[in-house]
Parts: sequence; structure tokens; C-alpha cells
Amino acid sequence: MKLLIVEDEPKVAAFLNQGLSEQRFETDVVYDGQMGLKMAQRNSYDIILLDIIIPYINGIELCKSIKETHPDVPIIMLTALGTTDDKLTGFDAGADDYLVKPFEFKELLARIRALLKRSTGQMSVGNKIKVADLELDLDKKRALRNEKVIELTAKEFSLLEYLMRHKGRVISRSEIAEHVWEVTFDTGTNVVDVYVNLLRKKVDKDFDTKLIHTKIGSGYILNAE
Repeated sequence: MKLLIVEDEPKVAAFLNQGLSEQRFETDVVYDGQMGLKMAQRNSYDIILLDIIIPYINGIELCKSIKETHPDVPIIMLTALGTTDDKLTGFDAGADDYLVKPFEFKELLARIRALLKRSTGQMSVGNKIKVADLELDLDKKRALRNEKVIELTAKEFSLLEYLMRHKGRVISRSEIAEHVWEVTFDTGTNVVDVYVNLLRKKVDKDFDTKLIHTKIGSGYILNAE
């Protein structure tokens, strides 16, 4: 597996490079966003580790640029910016995961392996999922309702996929956080509610039949009824 590390702190970059090399990953390391963009466009990577506060092009803009041309490459943001708003900004930019510094290397490794497993194994489940007039195309990473394309971020797509795969079942917020973000958010964090509401506006707002429902005190359910 080949990884790109975009990190401007030499000690952190060296720590990541050594640890991942010992785990038999092939790594490239760059120290600013401009070079990160060049490397991402020039080479094929299985995953990208990306700091936010980096020179020339910040991590948010870099993530957006990479996802425009390589939407399928998983990106993990590694940053000291750890508020809920920071995380939402990262996910809205297209990040697949978000890890706050300082972190344990074994946690990063677990996140990397989870994303690699998901990205390589997703298509074996089936190329399309359909509930009522809502269709998710896993090959093209595209959502359609009544044949109208719905523009989704990477995290919104993952959330909708999880809800559709478990249609008709009430899913708790903690389960959604664990399986969609592969993290356990701090108690009181409303990031799942925020994302469900964003998804509702795109999936349900312009249609008479609502698919995403709230079960008060329990969680959410995607159902055509």
C-alpha cells in the first residue's frame, strides 16, 4: 500500500514515516500543500494523511482539490484543530476521517486499515442500492432520487449508504458514529444530528415522500413508509 504524508512539522512527519514504513507501507512525505497537490496528481495513492495548517495551500483546500480529481482516494486529516466545527469543516471538504493531535500511532493504524478495508471491499457488496425512488451508485459515488442527481460530500455519501443498507431499522447515534466515522464522538457532540439534517435537506426536502425519519430517544431510520 502506498501512502502520501503531507505534514509541515519535521518531527511528526518523521514519526509517521518511520512507523508506517515499519508496517510495510510505502510512503512519500512532503511538507507543504503545493507539493502535496503535485504529488497527489502525479502518483496513485491508496490513502493520504493530511495536516490542515500547512504552507501555501491549507489542508482544507488541498483536500477539496484532491477529491475533485481523485474522489475515491481515502483522506485522513491529522490536526490539532479538534472542535466539532473543525471536524465538520474537514468532513465537508471531503475527508474520510479526522484524527486530532496528539494521537496514539496504533489508533492511526487502525483508522488506516479500516479505510483501506472499506475502500477495497465496498464494491463486492453490490454496485447499487435502491430504496423507493432513491438510488445509490457505489461505482460512480453518485446518489439519485427520482433520477435527479443529489450532490453529496464523501461523508454524506457514507452516511446515506449506511442508512440505506439498514433500511427499516432504527439506528442509534452511537452506532452511526462508530460505523460511518469509525470513531466514538465525545458525549454531547451533535455531529451526527448535524449530518443527518444536512442529508435530509438534500434527500427529502424537494420530495413529498420523506425517507429519513427521527425516532425520538432512539436514533434514525430510513424507510419509505
